[in-house]
Amino acid sequence: MIEAKAIWKRAAWQIPALLILSAVAALGVNALRSDRLPLVGDFSMAARMTTATGERMDITLEEAEKLYFTHAAVFIDARSAEEYAQGHIRDARSLPWQDVDLNFMAVTADLELTTPIVTYCDGETCELSHDLALFLRDAGFTDTRVLVNGLTVWQQAGLPVESGPSSAQR
Repeated sequence: MIEAKAIWKRAAWQIPALLILSAVAALGVNALRSDRLPLVGDFSMAARMTTATGERMDITLEEAEKLYFTHAAVFIDARSAEEYAQGHIRDARSLPWQDVDLNFMAVTADLELTTPIVTYCDGETCELSHDLALFLRDAGFTDTRVLVNGLTVWQQAGLPVESGPSSAQR
C-alpha cells in the first residue's frame, strides 16, 4: 500500500515535468528552424482563402450565381465521383481532388487558361475546392475562385442542381 502511494506521488510530479520539458524542447526546435511554424495564426475562413499575394480566392453566392447564369465561368466539383453523382450544380464538371492527376487533362482540355473557374465542394470546413483551385492556379489557370460550402449554399438558394454521373466531355 505504501509502495503504491509512493509510485503515484512520484508520477504526480514527473508527468507535469515531462510535459514542460516537451514544450520547451518543441519551442527550441521551432526556434532553430529556418521555416518556423507560427505560434499564433489567423485561421479564419478569410485568411484561408487568401493567396500568398493577398488575393481573395473565395466568391460570394451572388457573384457565383451571376457567373453561372451568364455562362461566364466553368464550375468544377472537387468532391468524389460518388458524391457528384448524388447531386451537383447543374452543368458542373467533376474533378475529384483525390483523382486530380488522372483526370485533370480530360476535364480542362477545352478551357483557355483565362477561363473563370469556380470550384466547390460541400461543408464549411471542406478544403477540397480550395486545394483544387490552388492546383488549377499552379497549372496556369489565372482566374480560379472557391464557392465556400458550395453545394449546400447553392441548394439552399434554390439554384439549379442535378444528379447523375459526369459525362466524359462536359
